[in-house]
Amino acid sequence: MATTSIIAFWAVALMLIVVPGPDWAFTISAALRARTVLPAVGGLVAGYAAMTAVVAAGVGALVAQSPVALSALTFVGGAYLVWQGVRTIAKPASPLDPTEHEVALPATADSHWGTLARGVGVSGLNPKALLLFLALLPQFTEPQGSWPPAAQIGLLGLIFTATCGVFYLVLGTFAKTTLHARPVAARLVSRLSGIGMIVIGVLLVLEHLLA
Repeated sequence: MATTSIIAFWAVALMLIVVPGPDWAFTISAALRARTVLPAVGGLVAGYAAMTAVVAAGVGALVAQSPVALSALTFVGGAYLVWQGVRTIAKPASPLDPTEHEVALPATADSHWGTLARGVGVSGLNPKALLLFLALLPQFTEPQGSWPPAAQIGLLGLIFTATCGVFYLVLGTFAKTTLHARPVAARLVSRLSGIGMIVIGVLLVLEHLLA
């Protein structure tokens, strides 16, 4: 693939990633709840990596062309976001004071795996992300290139995934550092993140129903 095509794709991908959405809401909420944002970001990255594999293998196009499959994915993805939003509002993040951290129990492996799994769901069950991949990735491939189209799509998807990982790692770390000593503000931001996930999930379903 030409370097110019890769750079152009990365610039477009970055502009899409920095727009607030469900990934933002999930990352911030998870960052305020745990000692590290790595499981949350790892889940988002794994979800997009799986989506890349699906699109490169041609399965994504089959899903997009099937009204039933696309509707099912939309409803499941929307319901999942609403559920995550309700969970977040019901139990908003409340960072501990420095002295409390000394006696707090460490995060368990189960909680890390649970956060990672939720991250996979947020990104991997997002039908808009799937349609975006299907519409965006092929535009930057070179049909006559030395690489097969599937390999080119895989490379571009991995670039998108890696950029997501870096951006959300920075975003989560910034949110955690900024709000760590401000429990009231942290709870407010956490609840707003939950509301954001609910609104996005509902709009996702409504948009599909009204299309």
